[in-house]
Amino acid sequence: MVSSMRREREVGRLLLSLLLLAAWEAGSGQVRYSVPEEAKHGTFVGRIAQDLGLELAELVPRLFRLASKGRGDLLEVNLQNGILFVNSRIDREELCGRSAECSLHLEVIVDRPLQVFHVEVEVRDINDNAPVFPLAIKTIQFHESRLLDSRFPLEGASDADIGVNALLSYKLSTSDFFFLDIQTNEELSESLSLVLKKSLDREETSQVNLLLVATDGGKPELTGTVQLLIKVLDVNDNEPTFDQSIYKVQLMENIANGTLVVKVNASDADEGSNSEIVYSFSSDVPSTIQNKFKIDSSSGEIRTKGNLDYEETKYYEIQVIAYDKGAPSMSGHCKISVKLVDINDNTPEISITSLSLPIREDAPLGTVIALISVHDRDSGVNGKVTCSLTPHVPFKLVSTFRNYYSLVLDSALDRESVPSYGVVVTARDGGSPPLSATASVWVEVADVNDNAPAFAQPEHTVFVRENNAPGRHICTLSARDPDAQENARVSYSLVERRVGERALSSYVSVHAESGRVFALQPLDHEELELLQFQVSARDAGVPPLGSNVTLQVFVLDENDNAPALLPGGAGELVPRSLGAGHVVAKVRAVDADSGYNAWLSYELLQPAAAAAGGARGPFRVGLYTGEISTTRALDEADAPRQRLLVLVKDHGEPALTATATVLLSLVESGLAPRASSRAPEGAAGAPTALLDVNVYLIVAICAVSSLLVLTLLLYVALRCAAPPGEGEGAGAAGKPALVCASAVGSWSCSQQRRQRVCSGEGPPKTDLMAFSPSLPQGPGSKEERQQPRESEHVAEVSLFIF
Repeated sequence: MVSSMRREREVGRLLLSLLLLAAWEAGSGQVRYSVPEEAKHGTFVGRIAQDLGLELAELVPRLFRLASKGRGDLLEVNLQNGILFVNSRIDREELCGRSAECSLHLEVIVDRPLQVFHVEVEVRDINDNAPVFPLAIKTIQFHESRLLDSRFPLEGASDADIGVNALLSYKLSTSDFFFLDIQTNEELSESLSLVLKKSLDREETSQVNLLLVATDGGKPELTGTVQLLIKVLDVNDNEPTFDQSIYKVQLMENIANGTLVVKVNASDADEGSNSEIVYSFSSDVPSTIQNKFKIDSSSGEIRTKGNLDYEETKYYEIQVIAYDKGAPSMSGHCKISVKLVDINDNTPEISITSLSLPIREDAPLGTVIALISVHDRDSGVNGKVTCSLTPHVPFKLVSTFRNYYSLVLDSALDRESVPSYGVVVTARDGGSPPLSATASVWVEVADVNDNAPAFAQPEHTVFVRENNAPGRHICTLSARDPDAQENARVSYSLVERRVGERALSSYVSVHAESGRVFALQPLDHEELELLQFQVSARDAGVPPLGSNVTLQVFVLDENDNAPALLPGGAGELVPRSLGAGHVVAKVRAVDADSGYNAWLSYELLQPAAAAAGGARGPFRVGLYTGEISTTRALDEADAPRQRLLVLVKDHGEPALTATATVLLSLVESGLAPRASSRAPEGAAGAPTALLDVNVYLIVAICAVSSLLVLTLLLYVALRCAAPPGEGEGAGAAGKPALVCASAVGSWSCSQQRRQRVCSGEGPPKTDLMAFSPSLPQGPGSKEERQQPRESEHVAEVSLFIF
């Protein structure tokens, strides 16, 4: 009857556990299966692909796979039909021991996109373990003087199964002297006792043989037996009696070695040696208890021996026997119930499985980087673990299942700012004091091409002297790309365009790798003052990114053009009546260079009459105007033909020169003057005979009128014929003005204000300088210094003086 009540209680508790488990499963949101232990290979477990909402056709392309920590290959999935089946033998007792719950936790991982599912497979117990007694034959000594209802405790059988399969019932073979008594304590532990129901008489029966059978509640039932050999002893008829039949003790699992557990005390009503008691553990006590506890045979003190571990064994039952020294010896029995109390002595264990490393810097938020599982061997609050991450990292932990987390991306990444992260996961339990453990994972950020090459400044200005050697290095451009590897490999190229009638690539080139810019041909300041173009920098990413920089190359002038004389009339007729300071002729010259190189000065090399008498000549030339004027009043002593040699010199280094020969004819005051300037030195003008003064006057008037008309027509024609593309290339509108200074003066060159001068022989001059010297004029009279300077317009028409 007791056994029946106990079985009903066990069944009720088992049903309650199953209901709680079903309620938990309904709320967990995870796929759950069950499979019996010892199932054969290929046993169907569940249609896992269908239950997870996955198509069969995408299992292989998405790399469907199982991950089960420490479980080997017990279960497998058929990728053809998506069925989860048993792959190898599953032994529930090997996996979970006597734990009420036994499950295999599987992680199902699929890629593209990455998904992680948790599957729990319950391993159901089957009745595959028979009850086992500690000994096959147990010898028991009973004195013939034992009173009725005397008890002898028996060690029950153990069953490795759980639940109903481990629910044992006992049956004793038929005997006239003994029956079996079963009692259940608060811990649902059964105490078996052999009870004497009829007095023994050694002379009648010296030995009794009994068979104790243990049967579990499985289907089919399994049994275990032990043979009880009872020897009936004579003489000492009082057995030692303990103060308590059960001693209950609670111990902390970290108790020191040698600590007193309990002191048992037994008394014997006999006298003498029959009342002297010796304590010992029962012979049925397993070796695990003997390795953990020891008993003092004289005092009955039980002390710890070795370290106790709650995670290894939570509860101990120790059978203690007290023998007297009678002949034969009699014994009494008691049970020590030792319950261990858990302390927080186990730190959490962290396991990290990397999935998406390195992670691209453009990965979307929520990308799973790693799977993290934690485990704490302690129980209750001591085994409850919480996880946290290193602060200030762009990741977070997402709880996916009990003690399972996913490390996911929480904010945007930028490899150029932070190329990698050291992420530390800290697991802390709820004990007092709490214990913690850390594990780290190094997250590398993979580069994507999200940065275009950038120049230090949008515009670069360089200066190059004209007449450079072909292939000369002008400058080196450099663009920085903060990306990595191919995404940061920069190549340079010209942004092609037209410069006047020619392509830009005919002037300059850029090295694709180094960014060095070279001039492909000699540059001519007179042809091209400013070369402005763009250089493009592109990286090797996919798709490539790029940027441009504007390069302004100013071509600096060199003194490579000698002054050029402008043609004038055939000669000058100078009246002898002229006084000092009168302009009688003018030498006109231009220089194709710019600045100082185009600033001209005039010098009279062979003044008339100077060589003959050493006296002062009647003429001089303006230092910067080229005007020939009288230095004194002309008289009859002056030769009628004056030949003047004028040296025209620029201010370049070294200076370049040209000479002009001016022929003057001194005539009476009634005749008009006529001048001539000739370009090459030594070119003598043909003398004109003074046949008739009226003829000269008529010719002079016609010549002046014709020359004025031609000059006006030429000026209008040049203004109208200016090419529309003149602003391209070096002459583009909006170019900055150059301002230059030197010891001899200052001048400015503007791209907006240009003056054209046409000589009789060459193309129009397009880059003349307007300058105003800061130094005083050369030697001469006060009237010369007061003459108006013709620096505003270098190109002038010839004027005749009458």
